[in-house]
Amino acid sequence: MEIVRELKVIPNLSLALGFFDGLHLGHQAVIGCAVDYAQENGYKSAVVTFRHHPFCYLQGVQAPKYILTSEDKYKLLESLGVDYVIELDFEKIKDLSAEEYVRDILVKYFSPVAITTGFSHFFGKNKSGNVNLLTEWQKKYNYCYFATPAINLYGVKISSTAIRNYIKSGNVELAKSLLGRKFTIEGTVQKGKGKGHKIGFATANIFYPLEIIQPPRGVYDVNVILPNGSRQRGIANYGICPTVTDSGITTFEVHILNFDENLYGQDIKIEFNRKIRDEIKFENIDQLKLQITIDINSLK
Repeated sequence: MEIVRELKVIPNLSLALGFFDGLHLGHQAVIGCAVDYAQENGYKSAVVTFRHHPFCYLQGVQAPKYILTSEDKYKLLESLGVDYVIELDFEKIKDLSAEEYVRDILVKYFSPVAITTGFSHFFGKNKSGNVNLLTEWQKKYNYCYFATPAINLYGVKISSTAIRNYIKSGNVELAKSLLGRKFTIEGTVQKGKGKGHKIGFATANIFYPLEIIQPPRGVYDVNVILPNGSRQRGIANYGICPTVTDSGITTFEVHILNFDENLYGQDIKIEFNRKIRDEIKFENIDQLKLQITIDINSLK
């Protein structure tokens, strides 16, 4: 898969349009439609997106925290069979009208044979473009247009907003259902103060990615993907560790079961399985150790 960050002519593409934060099941349906059309008709597929959320460029509008980093999103796009990711600079196109965007960007550079979006896709200045216009312009600009319908799961419409809300509330299991995979973060293991080791539960400490949506403070059942690709069970604490430090500084620490190798300076991935409990301040270290043992036993 090629990532294109400067506009250039790549004709006859089957395009999927959207920011696609999270690449949830609804996004996968949009991208799958574009990829299938390309493969069935002898063309290449491309996702047209942006490096940063468009809200970052709109005055007075706060951009949401992301569900995925750009790097992880692009890895997943490649696994879906996408040939190109066209990463547009939203700052340069945000004042284009809907038709200017289609004519002067999409058609001029990519001569699309097909365009696929979600059912509620908007584009152009002030969101002036929509699925109706993309349908109307098919003959004018010589492409086929597909709008994928909304997907509902357990009575909930799958959306990035719904997934963020589930993660923020700690319901990572429902977030997984809408994503089609487990909510995951990645970080480099940092050298901590060794307090976990002293109480018998050594931890790998990482900085929680600042741009990623945060779950509530608490203890989580997780999988840890090590640098060699192996997957280990673990128990993670995201919070201020009030019994041990009470510093008020939020940290992410994971105890990897049956593992005692040195991971300092190496990158690990954390898959969230479920929230076990809220973070608690115990009266003493012995109570904390007992609760950690209970938490670990709950994984089995």
